[in-house]
Amino acid sequence: MPTIGVKRDLLFEALGKTYTDDEFQDLCFAFGLELDEVTTEKQMLTKEQGDVAVAANACEEIIYRIDIPANRYDLLCLEGLVTGLLVFQGKLKPPKFQFVEPAKRQVLKIDPSTAQIRPYAVAAVLRNVTFTQASYNSFIDLQDKLHQNICRKRTLVAIGTHDLDTLQGPFSYEALAPNQIKFKPLNQTKEMTGSELMDFYSTHAQLKQYLPIIRESPVYPVIYDANRVVLSLPPIINGDHSKISLKTKNVFIECTATDRTKAKVVLDTIVCLFSEHCAQKFTVEPCDVVQPDGSVISYPELEVREERISVKRANAYIGIDEPAEKLADMLTRMYLEAKVDGDSLVVKIPPTRHDVIHACDIYEDVAIAYGYNNIKKSLPAFMQIAKQFPLNKLTEQLREQVAQAGFTEALTFTLCSRDDIGRKLNKNIDALPAVHIGNPKTLEFQVVRTTLLPGLLKTLVANRKMPLPLKLFEISDVVVADESTEVGARNERRVVHGLLDRVMQLLSVPWKSASGTKGYYLQATEDPSYFPGRCANVMYDGVVIGKIGVLHPTVLQAFELTTPCSAVEFTIEPFV
Repeated sequence: MPTIGVKRDLLFEALGKTYTDDEFQDLCFAFGLELDEVTTEKQMLTKEQGDVAVAANACEEIIYRIDIPANRYDLLCLEGLVTGLLVFQGKLKPPKFQFVEPAKRQVLKIDPSTAQIRPYAVAAVLRNVTFTQASYNSFIDLQDKLHQNICRKRTLVAIGTHDLDTLQGPFSYEALAPNQIKFKPLNQTKEMTGSELMDFYSTHAQLKQYLPIIRESPVYPVIYDANRVVLSLPPIINGDHSKISLKTKNVFIECTATDRTKAKVVLDTIVCLFSEHCAQKFTVEPCDVVQPDGSVISYPELEVREERISVKRANAYIGIDEPAEKLADMLTRMYLEAKVDGDSLVVKIPPTRHDVIHACDIYEDVAIAYGYNNIKKSLPAFMQIAKQFPLNKLTEQLREQVAQAGFTEALTFTLCSRDDIGRKLNKNIDALPAVHIGNPKTLEFQVVRTTLLPGLLKTLVANRKMPLPLKLFEISDVVVADESTEVGARNERRVVHGLLDRVMQLLSVPWKSASGTKGYYLQATEDPSYFPGRCANVMYDGVVIGKIGVLHPTVLQAFELTTPCSAVEFTIEPFV
């Protein structure tokens, strides 16, 4: 959940009213926000850096730190927050955003070469903007908040804002070799090539985290104007030539992206929130973006779509009984203009509310406007007797019995590295039915485990100084890819330990004798994770439910173990 810091006096001035801290906290709560902290810049610096001397000259002005829902991008700056609160209080009608058609539109042409790195771009213009120091700071801060949230630290979208009066259209978005790009970066005095820029910012406190996004690419994305002046090298930095200042009147906004939908959301958010600083409020000048195939798309879209919801369902889901007119008024206060149409509500979704993607989101806004604390508590209309999920009940019973047999239970991470279930177990990761994480944050958590063995072996490593023998067990889920399921994967509850016969006895599963027709038995097999000739399948009713054996020395070596180790792992789901 992002947190924004706004100066209290500026906030109250924009709201047209002064509140006590408690009163403003109540207003935030009613609007679905939370006033996290009342502080000052000096206190924040002292808290973050722990150095009173550094914060000695900091401002003592009161700052409200407010927690914003992660999907409410329209509230990430002072302008959006103030508009939202004023509309919620009924002091302002939801703004209507309009296009202003220029004599000649600005054009951004996307070169086909950009497909190698960041294939999408969108653009817009804000005309006759008046910046104050406060609104300028808010403009910069909004871009940073968007970069950290929906833009996923610039990996999905990178925002560039420029003083249009210093540039000459049309603009071109290209991808060139690093040494072919040369310009003066923002707030620098020396021109640099793309390669030199990477070295220069490799130690920069803020920008160094973005360098890996394009550093290893053979081409870097770059935006030029008609005179081959560099606007920006996304997603790293803008050019110094077109930098925004307090004197800027016309702002050219470009967003390059690997996700076109996210780029459109970001562009809509920026132009809607800051179009209130234009001479003609809430107006935006569209731009033509020429696609690599020659087609032309106009941005921003500023789409206002309509959704229809049932009044009866809205009341039933929330647990209230309000007339349609009252529900429409509540939605309008939440920036969603609504009108009654029979037993339904027709709700207009503005371009600032990209978080509304389903009727459930509208119901949620009704509940917020009504006030969660105002919803009366009531008993359900029907009664049910709950019972424990059978698989969980069996799991708890086995845990208790295996622990009583002298084994110590371990609870390990569900996520692990590719090497943990692949190379370290002498298996090919590509041949395993593993579910891979799309954007792993660390090398330790790349896939969902397909076996419980790596977690227990890591636990053994961490406790290898303990006296032998170490007897561990775990009863947890693994996840395997399965195209026959709705989500493409399924959970499977397994147990790992060295007590097979006792567990089968607890499950009332007999050993299958030569004349028997039902039970469990062992069948010799070979597995690269186990020592040759020391591995067997655990069979139940003719089906393989697991494996038992002595782990291969190379597996032990990969997990930095020096003592022999045996294991049994099988699924308990057939016994539920």
